[in-house]
Amino acid sequence: MNTNKKTAVDLENPKKTARIAGLLYLGVIVFGVLAEFLVRSKLIVPGDAAATANNIMASEGLFRLGFAMDLIMIACFLFLPLVFYVLLKPVNKNLALLMVIFVLVSVPISFISMIYHFGTLQLLSGAEYLTAFTTGQLHAQVMSYLDLYTTGVSIATIFHGLWLLPLGYLVYKSGYFPRIFGVLLMIACFGFLIQAFTFFFAASYEVITYPGAVVMIIAEFSFCGWLLIKGAKIPEMKS
Repeated sequence: MNTNKKTAVDLENPKKTARIAGLLYLGVIVFGVLAEFLVRSKLIVPGDAAATANNIMASEGLFRLGFAMDLIMIACFLFLPLVFYVLLKPVNKNLALLMVIFVLVSVPISFISMIYHFGTLQLLSGAEYLTAFTTGQLHAQVMSYLDLYTTGVSIATIFHGLWLLPLGYLVYKSGYFPRIFGVLLMIACFGFLIQAFTFFFAASYEVITYPGAVVMIIAEFSFCGWLLIKGAKIPEMKS
């Protein structure tokens, strides 16, 4: 029969906790997508340093906005696993901790990468000490900084993928959510890993990352939506 006793998870209001996770996940998705497709895709011209530098100088406010959105996205990602830890540690505390560790490795790499992102503005600031460089040299350095930023993001992507493996397993085993989300998240882990390793070792074969990217989008977007709308359903304890 059912008892009136509540588990530790019940006392922490799992539905509310899940919705907080949903809001943070939404922040990661929305600010990340906007920074990439509203800003960088509009300003950065692959292989053309001069055009990229001119675009940034002509739209400095937009570039700074993209930088701010990225910082918000990373901050949301920092707190997201901590909320999931509260929700999922009763399922398996060690795996919940592993999930947090992967994100705590990823986040500093992302923040360091943002230094190179912002550094492009310093190179284009017109400061007197920069007169030692020709315009062409400055533009080349801008492109180099953006490439270093992308490299850092790709390293962080490895750990962004790895955190989804314990998360997906915990989601699958918890019974708090439909198990399909756990399966999709675990598959998405390998999509991120393929994306990262393709960048470093087989850049000309980017096409192989497309199926994984589709799964990544479906997994994270749908799970985020479920968290926001449905929250989490904790199975009742029986005796």
